[in-house]
Amino acid sequence: MSQALLRSSRQASIERNTKETQIKVDVNLDGTGVLNAETGLPFLDHMLDQIARHGLIDLTVLAQGDLEIDAHHTVEDIGITLGQAINEAIDKTGIRRYGHAYVPLDEALSRVVIDFSGRPGLEYHVGFAKGTVGNFDVDLFHEFFQGFVNHALVTLHIDNIRGKNAHHQIETIFKAFGRAIRMAVELDPRSVGVIPSTKGSL
Repeated sequence: MSQALLRSSRQASIERNTKETQIKVDVNLDGTGVLNAETGLPFLDHMLDQIARHGLIDLTVLAQGDLEIDAHHTVEDIGITLGQAINEAIDKTGIRRYGHAYVPLDEALSRVVIDFSGRPGLEYHVGFAKGTVGNFDVDLFHEFFQGFVNHALVTLHIDNIRGKNAHHQIETIFKAFGRAIRMAVELDPRSVGVIPSTKGSL
């Protein structure tokens, strides 16, 4: 299968409906960084925009959730559905598999490393300067990434190295996350048709 053909097929659309949330995610791994998001959570939309723009992923995220209770179910289920969509979109043949990025924003600096290993695992080391950005509970970002990891079947290491502003801290994480995904799913011209694993499968 040619690289061009692989590229044309790296899209997916996933719907997840429960009593708590109704989520629809469309993803194109070979996009231009366009986001269409309606989650009812403007700060989360802002972070999803970082994934799209820095990952060069076209991303649609439409969500209705029980926000009258709190944002927990919505944030977690968006992470789950995004993970399902990326797992569905990706053909691991010929990809680089590993991706990493360091991203600064003023005083904040974060590192994200991802492996499309087929094995879910999250190492999340973030000490936020405060517990909210506006009225958004930043602890929910752990639930977002845990949901993503469990359903994208990736190993993900997230480290906020420094930061004094919670907005800056989480923005550096999402920008680095997008860039790490972009690197990992990129097709390696030296590995056409090859699964990047000594096991022969991922």
